[in-house]
Amino acid sequence: MKELKYDVVVIGTGPGGEGAAMQASKWGKSVAAVEMMPRIGGSCTHRGTIPSKALRFAIFQVTNAINSGVFHDLRLSSIVHFPDLLKSARSVIDKQVGMRLGFYDRNEVPIHRGHARFLDTQTIEVSNDEEGRVCLKADAFVIATGSRPFRPPEIDFSHPHVFDSDTILELKETPHSISIYGAGVIGCEYASMFRNLGIKVNLINTRDKLLEFLDDEIIDALSYHLRERGVIIRHREFYERVEPTDDGVILHLKSGKQIKTDILLWAAGRSGNSDNMGLEEIGIPPNNRGQIPVNEHFQTSIPHIYAVGDVIGAPSLASAAYVQGRYAGQHLIKGTCETAMVADIPTGIYTSPEISSLGKTERELTEAGIPYEVGQSIFKSLARAQITGQTIGMLKLLFHRETLQILGIHCFGMNASEIIHIGQAIMSQPGEQNSLNYFVNTTFNYPTMAEAYRVAALNGLNRLF
Repeated sequence: MKELKYDVVVIGTGPGGEGAAMQASKWGKSVAAVEMMPRIGGSCTHRGTIPSKALRFAIFQVTNAINSGVFHDLRLSSIVHFPDLLKSARSVIDKQVGMRLGFYDRNEVPIHRGHARFLDTQTIEVSNDEEGRVCLKADAFVIATGSRPFRPPEIDFSHPHVFDSDTILELKETPHSISIYGAGVIGCEYASMFRNLGIKVNLINTRDKLLEFLDDEIIDALSYHLRERGVIIRHREFYERVEPTDDGVILHLKSGKQIKTDILLWAAGRSGNSDNMGLEEIGIPPNNRGQIPVNEHFQTSIPHIYAVGDVIGAPSLASAAYVQGRYAGQHLIKGTCETAMVADIPTGIYTSPEISSLGKTERELTEAGIPYEVGQSIFKSLARAQITGQTIGMLKLLFHRETLQILGIHCFGMNASEIIHIGQAIMSQPGEQNSLNYFVNTTFNYPTMAEAYRVAALNGLNRLF
């Protein structure tokens, strides 16, 4: 069996693996990557972030055309075929793969194809059917193998009417109705997309509220707008069994309810891709969801073996995975890294409208006894929102009553995931530079959505006097 030696071996070429490989390479280390899939980029590029967001944008474009009156009163789902909407996603995926291949080529990082398994703490075996086996030895490893949808064994995912967040992207026909079990980020995003296509949506939530990690006011706004669009949300419900039929799926709930729809999207959790990697044998046992425990530096129980991205669990964001990979790539070389890189990572949730948040929620500040105040800007009052017709939403700033330090930023509305970064830049400043006064004393272009920061800051200051 062929044997090769590198300074660093990265397992997985998604955002986490790419961040680690590029960072270590820039620091002059010999780096190799391992990828099991036929093309690089991981689930983010092929099954998750890129295709789902490209699909969302395609739906947005079609919806705008419908609302403009081009198709008059035709039912949206009757003139749009789901597979057609995915064509734009495929072109984006091809561009992403080509671009990322260039990164590896320019930085002289070879990619070994196949499944990686640890033989010992310094060696992995990479095997595939075409090229056989090769041993890779390294001084350090970064595991960035990502995650996949959790599939309860009693549910028949081979049935043509039962899907998870990977296989829903292979949907051949546009359904008339869908049940989505699981109201996390993925469930809420797909509920928005399918409802925007005019499809009847049942969103089944096992918790008391949607996305409980968000600020309560944002949660309430999301729930209101989903319901206003016609989404049926059922809280505190648990499945008893799934009954596929010839013409659909019946979801039996423990409450006794039976919900029949054309298809079922199972969106209840994910599992880390740590199977058959020999991790238990070298002293790194994953938990019952396949996630690998790490410390604050993303080191496993074996210090020279790191793990980043979805395989370690929350926050399960592509943006977080990338910076975690960069952090690990620097830490394994220097033994230290700037912790600000992985602190205060904003959420980006692509519902309709989208949501983004950073820092503390009102709930957390109240529980901690921190004296804070709120500044709000309602989008319907902004000239730019009125011009574009995107008037749904708000920007909410939480700040310390005495120091005016920004403690939390919460945005709901069009381009929320872009707008958040203006506040992020100020919130990350040290000491007195992190202040609400920045937004009061800064001139923003008019009309823009960025102006929401000035409006929210003035609104907050008015509450102090």
